[in-house]
Amino acid sequence: MPFPKGRCLSPKKGLFRSAQGRSQFGASLFCLGVSLAEAGTGCCLNRHMTKRDDAALFGNRFLTMPAPSETFPMEGMAATDAMRLLDVDLAMEGDPQRNLATFVTTWMEPEAQRIIAENLHRNFIDHAEYPISAEIEQRCVRMLADLFNAPGKTTGCRTQGSSEAIMLGALSLKWKWRERRQAANLSVDRPNLIFGGDVHVVWEKFCRYFDVEPRIVPLAEGKYTIGPEDVEPHLDGNTIGVVAVLGTTFTGHKDDVVGIDKLLRDVRKERDLDIPIHVDGASGAFVWPFLYPDSKWDFRLEQVRSINVSGHKYGLVYPGIGWLVFREESDLPKDLVFHENYLGKTDATFTLNFSTGASMVLAQYYNFVRLGRQGYTYVMKMLQENAHVLADNLRSSGRFEVIGSDLEQLPLVAFRLVGKHAYDESDVAWQLSAERGWMVPAYTLPPNAERVKIMRALVKETLSREQIDRLSQDISDACRTLDDKGATHGSERAQVKRGTGY
Repeated sequence: MPFPKGRCLSPKKGLFRSAQGRSQFGASLFCLGVSLAEAGTGCCLNRHMTKRDDAALFGNRFLTMPAPSETFPMEGMAATDAMRLLDVDLAMEGDPQRNLATFVTTWMEPEAQRIIAENLHRNFIDHAEYPISAEIEQRCVRMLADLFNAPGKTTGCRTQGSSEAIMLGALSLKWKWRERRQAANLSVDRPNLIFGGDVHVVWEKFCRYFDVEPRIVPLAEGKYTIGPEDVEPHLDGNTIGVVAVLGTTFTGHKDDVVGIDKLLRDVRKERDLDIPIHVDGASGAFVWPFLYPDSKWDFRLEQVRSINVSGHKYGLVYPGIGWLVFREESDLPKDLVFHENYLGKTDATFTLNFSTGASMVLAQYYNFVRLGRQGYTYVMKMLQENAHVLADNLRSSGRFEVIGSDLEQLPLVAFRLVGKHAYDESDVAWQLSAERGWMVPAYTLPPNAERVKIMRALVKETLSREQIDRLSQDISDACRTLDDKGATHGSERAQVKRGTGY
């Protein structure tokens, strides 16, 4: 297999020169070998080698010198040294394939990886120069609008992830509320937004950054989502919207979107208050259409005006890519759209950032056309089946209670210890990581359920049935170890969740 073209640092001249047909490491050794050959060989080898030469030949130069970290380096280094410096640092991190804490995609097909690699240099925002990339974004938006049952022509955009999509969607709620209030000659001084304690922390960030009062509905032990009875007491004329979560970070369940929609339709009729719903589908909006197609949570409900979803979660694309889709074009306030001609052609922009790579947009489109509805349905059912197997294994061990697996849920397993032990879920998580390298988080739930501590294992494409069985056994082994030695991480046991989602 031929090596790619590389560049190496010539020990003789101290300059970079081309080395074709060799690997980065091989090229460095080749250049070093030439210099040594010119200087002499055999028993005189060491007399002609510098410390840098020795490091390049036998090991990493940073074995004997600190890596650059505090000041901008004066000199550069060989490509091999830079690559190995990063490789050594990253080797100390956890294995992404064993990271069951993250919702983020950690594997894509080789063809998708090739598309990503070949387009890393393509700046997505340059619509004039890259019009096909811009069109592919809009294809994805139209496909998502169809998937979410939009009633007609709509609009939307790609984002770096759901956090940016949420900021933009929430800004749209605030702007539309202000338009309605100003049209009625009413005050626009104190907007508020209603959401449950089961949301991602980005919702609190939005309220703080953009001067909106957060009206947070607390959870309770045994009740980890919100419904209309929780929302109604907080509604008034200053409410810009209600957030409903589809697939919570904590337990993977959904808020009662149908019930909240009915409440808001009644409020619109009886109190003349038109309060919209934004569905935070960061994780769930790529799951529910395929696992629960008859479950209504999307634009089939009248008050749902906008939906965000993360392509880099169950959209099966590497980070970062998110999407924001509106019910109708009119749900995007015109004041939030800017027009610029920096690149030779007037273009509209509705984002919080500007320059960004096109690769993940293209990768998302690849997945849509590669998998289609049938493919996504197959993948989600496979993940769900593996999640059920893991849940059954944990339940049958007699050590754990599985939370809400009989409800509509993301492909994950939320569980907690049953009975009395000298250790808790945090100890199990630490022991599991120490013994086998699995990253399974343990955390307390938000107020007023902060006394409940659970563990959560995400089930993704990289977790095979064999690994499910191995994980189940490893969890049992970790518990047996703790049975013998007791708790080990008191500081973690003492941590209590004080805010909303992570």
